[in-house]
Amino acid sequence: MLKAFDKNLTQRAMQLARETLEIEADAIRALHARLETDDSVGQAVGLLMECGGRVVVSGMGKSGHIARKIAATLASTGTPAMFVHPGEAAHGDLGMVTAQDAFIAISNSGETAELMSILPIIKRMGAPLIAMTGNPQSSLALLADVHLDVSVAKEACPLNLAPTASTTVTLALGDALAVALLDAHGFKEEDFARSHPGGALGRRLLTHVRDVMRSGDAVPQVTADVSLSVALLEITQKGMGMTAIVDAAGHPVGVFTDGDLRRLIERVQDFTKITIRDVMHADPRRVGPDQLAVDAVAIMEEFRINQMLVVDADGKLVGALHIHDLTRAKVI
Repeated sequence: MLKAFDKNLTQRAMQLARETLEIEADAIRALHARLETDDSVGQAVGLLMECGGRVVVSGMGKSGHIARKIAATLASTGTPAMFVHPGEAAHGDLGMVTAQDAFIAISNSGETAELMSILPIIKRMGAPLIAMTGNPQSSLALLADVHLDVSVAKEACPLNLAPTASTTVTLALGDALAVALLDAHGFKEEDFARSHPGGALGRRLLTHVRDVMRSGDAVPQVTADVSLSVALLEITQKGMGMTAIVDAAGHPVGVFTDGDLRRLIERVQDFTKITIRDVMHADPRRVGPDQLAVDAVAIMEEFRINQMLVVDADGKLVGALHIHDLTRAKVI
């Protein structure tokens, strides 16, 4: 049981949590309303689209953390970007910035000394400057080619001091910029996957059937004239729960699975007199090695099967795929 003091503390914490979320939600709603008449985001997107280099994002303190996130989001959505610390920039890292780059400077006050000390050099380079500040009349805002107003009525901090609502609004506007640029660049799922090869989407969109299929001697296959007993031995040895049946040219003409065997046992007593041709499923499902593995998953799910044959452009058997192969590769 909670003590009375602990209960009061919990209630106060819950009250502050709700107030924090409401204040930050109000700040984003206010920004949304501002953008109905303010076309600065469109101007910023235009500048960034014309940029022949990278987008360099910079800020100090909490604004620096937000700047890092914005740079990371831009980079992962098709806009080459990086973060530069303004303090380090004043001591050599400014060499990372070129005239072909665009510079986004973030400062709630618009007067951050570390930023203001390097921005005249950025301007002399000819790199376009986009400012994100909470003060449209600040030195940074007036120096910028485009100013994005991220002002808030108040911070969520009870003291109205700690950056809370202001950083939330800045981060949200950074996301809005990234999404607008993503759309302008025609960025697709495949592009996202290429920049996220280690993620689930990357695996889904970059993994092809040939990457996960079994090939060579690991592929169970017999000819149509062999006995059912021989086919069962092949199924057992290869461990896929099935075997392909191929013609003399190596084209699959059928398939026989563990499930087929269980159903066959119910009506057949003597397997020695049966050839695999008599009990196979003709015209089996197949997929190409260069197709995406997710395409194979879709076929398996549609027809409720656990195995598929892989054939090349000439229709010859080159591999086999089990649902477990796709699971191990984390395609599903």
